Amino acid sequence: MLDYDEEADEYDATRGGEPRAAAAADAVLGLVPESAHSLLDVACGTGIVTRRLVAGRPGLRVTGADAAHGMARRAAARLPGAVVRSDSRQLPFADRSFDAVSVIWLLHLLADAGTVVAEAARVLRPGGVLVTTVDKAAAHHVDSDIDALTAPYRTERATDEAGLVTAYAADHGLLPSGTARFRGHGQGRTPRRLARYVRSGEIYAAGGTTLAERIEALRDPDSPRPDPEFTLRAFRKP
Repeated sequence: MLDYDEEADEYDATRGGEPRAAAAADAVLGLVPESAHSLLDVACGTGIVTRRLVAGRPGLRVTGADAAHGMARRAAARLPGAVVRSDSRQLPFADRSFDAVSVIWLLHLLADAGTVVAEAARVLRPGGVLVTTVDKAAAHHVDSDIDALTAPYRTERATDEAGLVTAYAADHGLLPSGTARFRGHGQGRTPRRLARYVRSGEIYAAGGTTLAERIEALRDPDSPRPDPEFTLRAFRKP
């Protein structure tokens, strides 16, 4: 897993910046009821999306939370007084504190993703909504030349697979309430960057150096392939 303290200063520039943040925030708000007065953005990162949630829904009180000091520091600069440093699996909020919870690009990183869903359910008020990304890795499968090489190495079930997340939500009384998709601007994979991740064992580890070399040998190794389309699922607390 990346060191998000080290990544904080460069994170936005390498993750699609404001266009991606705008697309994500618009999609999230499309699944949050107009009646919601408060939202907790779990794993808010640098706050680039969180700030747009505030701007996109006047009157919505938005709080950001992130475990990484570097990320929380940057988020706090964007949203003074509205960011706390917190582990997503043990939130420092009372039961039934928020009308909505957003969890964007987090569950795929955690072996115990169900614990995050449980915490979100705990802090939601009745009638509240959890909005989370699912199937993040699968969003990058865009029928590119990279996908053709890596297909045999996609053997593990993702921790944010939509069926799993839906089951976690059901375990805590949350009911499906909507789906949305948004473009991951600037997130198209390049062969050279992906080859680095393969060599480090972060992805497709079974392919090792051989797979990394084959990926790096693809045409235009520094040219991004098509942008992914990310999926959001919403779950309502009765």
